[in-house]
Amino acid sequence: MMRLFAAAAAAGVALAASTSARAQTTPAATPQPDARAKAIEDVVAANHILAELGVVDGYGHVSVRDPSDPNKFLLARSQAPELVTSGDVLVHDLDGNVANLPAGVKLYLERFIHAAIYRARPDVTAIVHDHAPSLIPFGITGVPLRPVYHMSSFVGGGVPVFDIRKAAGKATDMLVKTPELGKDLAQTLGAHPAALMRGHGVVVVGRDLQQAVFRSVYIELNARLQAQAMALGKNVIYLDADEARQAEEFNNSTLARPWALWLRKVQGK
Repeated sequence: MMRLFAAAAAAGVALAASTSARAQTTPAATPQPDARAKAIEDVVAANHILAELGVVDGYGHVSVRDPSDPNKFLLARSQAPELVTSGDVLVHDLDGNVANLPAGVKLYLERFIHAAIYRARPDVTAIVHDHAPSLIPFGITGVPLRPVYHMSSFVGGGVPVFDIRKAAGKATDMLVKTPELGKDLAQTLGAHPAALMRGHGVVVVGRDLQQAVFRSVYIELNARLQAQAMALGKNVIYLDADEARQAEEFNNSTLARPWALWLRKVQGK
């Protein structure tokens, strides 16, 4: 009987040791990437993508709302978009300020575009500002930008035009470089996905960077196509409201597809 108890005890000790060994060798859970670090990586990618596709050149900027604090946003220092690196991206507050700004680092003068829109639009998580030449005529002629094909269906609700001279009450250098002008631009934008800026460019917003980049690419293409169509004849057939709504719903479900393609084009550059 004693031998049986001894054998059972030995087996128990062996089992416990085996279980302990397995517990000690169980691999640790894979750490999740830091949300802010991932957002910074995406801001860099968005800058490079828009440069690769010719939407921005030496000018223009892209931001994303800080995933760790909705009252802050991530925007690079004053730098050409194609040259932006993760080390250039700074945390801004909704007044356009950067805490502990390193000496000699310059900020974008028009960071107030981003600050004011994030303050006015809680639904907006990403913003692009660019000077695409094809869009300029639609901000100075009174000809409205309208959706000519399904990829630009998001302009179906209209694209308002911000006139800085009217907002400022006087002539300016055309730059939105004060909080007051940023607020005026945000008011013009309203609930729209984009607003043209007379004699300057455009501001485009999105629920995330993928959508903001998508819209920035296709609003520029729409402007080119619309100008070509209008040059061919007066009877241009635009998407109607229902077509635009349905097309936008579908496009919004596929944003990861072009993003993956565009990301591959700029990786390693």
